[in-house]
Amino acid sequence: MKKEAVQSAEDTVTIPRKEYERLQAEVAFLKQELADLKRMIFGTKSEKFIPSNTGQTQLFEAEQTLKQPEPAVTKTTVRSSPEKRKPVRALLPAHLPRQEETIEPEDRAADAKKIGEEITELLEYNPAKLFVRRIVRPKYATPGKDGVAIAELPTLPLPRSNAGPGLLAHILVSKFVDHLPFYRQINIFKRQQVNISSSTMGGWFNGACDLLEPLYHCLEKKVMAADYVQADESPIKVQDGHKQNATHTGYQWLYHAPQEKRVLFKYSPGRARGAPEEALRDFSGILQTDGYTAYNDLKTKGNITLAACMAHARRKFEKALDNDKARAEHVLGLMQQLYGREARAREEAMGASQRKDLRQQEAVPLVQELEAWLADHLHRVAPKSPIGQAISYTINLWPRLKLYAEHGKLEIDNNLIENQVRPLALGRKNYLFAGSHKAAQRAAIIYSLLGTCKLNGVEPLQWLTETLSVIPDHKANRLEELLPGTAKM
Repeated sequence: MKKEAVQSAEDTVTIPRKEYERLQAEVAFLKQELADLKRMIFGTKSEKFIPSNTGQTQLFEAEQTLKQPEPAVTKTTVRSSPEKRKPVRALLPAHLPRQEETIEPEDRAADAKKIGEEITELLEYNPAKLFVRRIVRPKYATPGKDGVAIAELPTLPLPRSNAGPGLLAHILVSKFVDHLPFYRQINIFKRQQVNISSSTMGGWFNGACDLLEPLYHCLEKKVMAADYVQADESPIKVQDGHKQNATHTGYQWLYHAPQEKRVLFKYSPGRARGAPEEALRDFSGILQTDGYTAYNDLKTKGNITLAACMAHARRKFEKALDNDKARAEHVLGLMQQLYGREARAREEAMGASQRKDLRQQEAVPLVQELEAWLADHLHRVAPKSPIGQAISYTINLWPRLKLYAEHGKLEIDNNLIENQVRPLALGRKNYLFAGSHKAAQRAAIIYSLLGTCKLNGVEPLQWLTETLSVIPDHKANRLEELLPGTAKM
């Protein structure tokens, strides 16, 4: 067996070449792992790629320029101080109500004539306050007739409780949009001398979710009826009833229909293939995901074509910059050009057909160049090195990654659905965990409806208040009218 000498500081040790190469690979892996940890703790979260060769003047070139002799010409430089810009105060929104007050001068003469006025507008705030809505229904007895005449009680979302639709909507929006856990809201109410127990708050939450569940299933059908859906999953801690002071890691699975502007959350106790198979059982079309293998070979009724996320591939090369800067920068530069075409399509508000034409003319040649480069360099790098893993990951998903360029409706990446994960990520940092698996699915109902509000630019508190007011009497076959963005109340 061929041996290779490795020189240490003290003596010479001879080890087999395979062992030497294994140790080299292990050291490279540990260095990359350490770099990833440092980046996670101390580094920037931005994925923006800035090429190292930017054409800027180098330090030593600048020094040489400064050392060059200058002509003996006396110059007088007059530095003009930059003109200070006065801050411009933005106008206050015109739709806000105005409460006007007039202040007359104390020393005004009796015969003074008004020649004008100065108006100063201040943005003020009245803290939200609880109030009691009293519904009074007079009773009438008609002479000569049996019975009593009394008006019907208006529809109430939770007839057996004393919570109105506005309060229920405020509680849900405060938790799932503004990330205020129930216990914090209880403390806020206490400052107004109103004591609401945690069990009462939980009961209101359960009742509101049960009321909204049929609308949630209507939203689910609409999302799965689309022909292009993005999918992702995110962990959530769930209290385990079988173990004291223990939590279980469940998953919220997200399904986003970009063209229809709808998003669906579905909770599952695990991350296995069964969750997307059950959710996508009737879906047919293009499913865009990351590289997670659970989405491969789904056994569903429909015909599913998988597309991949370019942003996930880009992150692999961004992490490989410390390992092989030249190769990683080359790939990132090509991907940056692809994203430049997408930015242009957004800026010019291109439709699907226009975006497809742009991609065919300008993106496809870049895609082909990148594909050829990946195939050429696959066997030039160590397979277990960061750059090797980045190339292998991208090649394995390449048919799915380049699929977007053949269509106008597909996005280049899954960033739109990752934006929908953010409220969940922020929320779980505040409320820490769901009380049960059923509570986690109820949270999925609210995240779905309020997330769809956000996608359609609908104010969530107003929409939810109106929906809770009318949904008890709404016809089941017309629930689509209540969905955010299509509501007709």
